[in-house]
Amino acid sequence: MRGKFITFEGGEGAGKSTHVKTLAAQLKEAGIDVITTREPGGAPGAEEIRKLLVEGDTGKWDSLTEVLLHYAARQEHLEKTVLPALDKGSWVISDRFADSTFAYQGYGHQLGREAIQPIHDAVVGKTEPDLTLILDLDPEIGLARTLARTGHRNGAEDRYERMEIEFHQRLRTGFLDIAAANPGRCVIIDASQDIETVANEIWYALETRLNLK
Repeated sequence: MRGKFITFEGGEGAGKSTHVKTLAAQLKEAGIDVITTREPGGAPGAEEIRKLLVEGDTGKWDSLTEVLLHYAARQEHLEKTVLPALDKGSWVISDRFADSTFAYQGYGHQLGREAIQPIHDAVVGKTEPDLTLILDLDPEIGLARTLARTGHRNGAEDRYERMEIEFHQRLRTGFLDIAAANPGRCVIIDASQDIETVANEIWYALETRLNLK
């Protein structure tokens, strides 16, 4: 039986990495074989591309160039990691997937969905997550959380975090619009709540959407 593909989405500081680990542990306790991965990244070639995207000056790439880099990494991620695992029957939990490109580049950089969709169709095709959990949080709170956790990491993986607040507000709108357009796949989780409450709501989403008991 083919495995389930679960993705976590949201802005900076929403807690995706924490809840990916928590959910993976819960699924393993339930006897489900699960792997965790991330984007950009998740495969050797994709991790190399990740460095180009998340490090360095905020304005070093044109928005369309960013899209092409993200989808180059996504092609590697899908072919080397996600699809083989799903075909083996493993569940895959990914910290970000294609919704992030539509939100970050489509909304944040204001490129628009129309420019991204043909590239998405060529790379991703019909591979769609079974469930997408969007951790929604006020961008100012999320960025403050990130700063409290890491401080300024010049030259490290903070390129998007250093973009202007208006960018982060636009991408939050993007994620909410994506959720509204895909109610069968997406669940919005209020990430301003405490960690345990968020984890419980995530598990409830799996129970109700994926018939997991």
